Amino acid sequence: MDFGFAAEDEEFRAGARSWLAAHAGAATDRRAWERTLGEAGWIGIGWAEGGYGNRPACLTRQVVWAEEYARSGAPPRSGHIGENLLAPTLLAHGTEEQKARFLPPVAAGHELWCQGYSEPEAGSDLAGVRTRAERAADGTYRITGQKIWTSLAHEADWCFVLARTDPGSRRHHGLSLLLVPMDQPGRVEVRPIRQATGTSDFNEVFFDGAYARAEHVLGGEGAGWRVAMTLLGVERGVSTLAQQVGFAAELDRVVRTAVENGTADDPVVRSRLVRQWADLRVMRWHALRTLGGTSGPSTAKLLWASWHQRLGELAVLARGASAGAGPVVWSAGRPYELDADQHLFLFSRADTIYGGSDQIQRTIIAERVLGLPRGPRG
Repeated sequence: MDFGFAAEDEEFRAGARSWLAAHAGAATDRRAWERTLGEAGWIGIGWAEGGYGNRPACLTRQVVWAEEYARSGAPPRSGHIGENLLAPTLLAHGTEEQKARFLPPVAAGHELWCQGYSEPEAGSDLAGVRTRAERAADGTYRITGQKIWTSLAHEADWCFVLARTDPGSRRHHGLSLLLVPMDQPGRVEVRPIRQATGTSDFNEVFFDGAYARAEHVLGGEGAGWRVAMTLLGVERGVSTLAQQVGFAAELDRVVRTAVENGTADDPVVRSRLVRQWADLRVMRWHALRTLGGTSGPSTAKLLWASWHQRLGELAVLARGASAGAGPVVWSAGRPYELDADQHLFLFSRADTIYGGSDQIQRTIIAERVLGLPRGPRG
């Protein structure tokens, strides 16, 4: 794989690493951290169009920043949905007024976003949208319906919502993508979903007549499917390489555990450790090969989701019986604490489901990449 970083990229890396070392350790509040990133110019790097981003950066430097952030131990981003999903879609489909309204607050870390796609009973079938948006007499849209598995909805200021604006439409026809403010008491309700890990990163979101302005329909009424496909195309790009930095750190931790407690001497465990290492290298080469293009997102998701799930299983296998005990004695005040390996095992169970299940990814690859006949639809 012929891919390398120029001297200018490494200079950029040194600056990013130095800044993160000086600031990441002091970050406690995630919303305040987004503002710190924005003030320092680290959000929206590479948004060349219109000057809405903080600093120009070629693709390799975007990779450098993403990798250094992952290595730094800085807090998980609350603003990544606005920066990495909404912003590229706005740049591709938004009006100048929409870009001027929404991109600067994202780049400044002042407004956080969530994604209103998945719905109950629809699973990974994005075209099975039942949430509806009806045009009111005053020109606004009134949205009624439910979204589920909505990451960071409990923190978000805005949500981009895929809704059906043509009541007689079916499947991918008659959909629109609306930009909806979350601060609408009595009209928008967020209910956290408690996960097996004991945390609540995902949410249910209920819309009961929530409003969206007519000028906040992204791409125009009825263009929702086309806009949604653009967003899904950019969802897995540079961030995949940064994700692999975190995967490598998790794998290193599992290997250290296996070596220290002797389970690495077991030929089955040793074979699985080697396979995880080799597969991670393959994923990096694939990410580099497809970097900057729109092809391969389903393949990338299929690769990393199953890899990460196998790593979670290997983490508890390498621990042996000790993986069944929590890091502290549970009590009424502290009933549900997990160590890093236990959290990895439980959280990774969802990897092959969220963001499009493995079955859906295989169908997309079969039909859209390999050109095979469409399978039966319910």
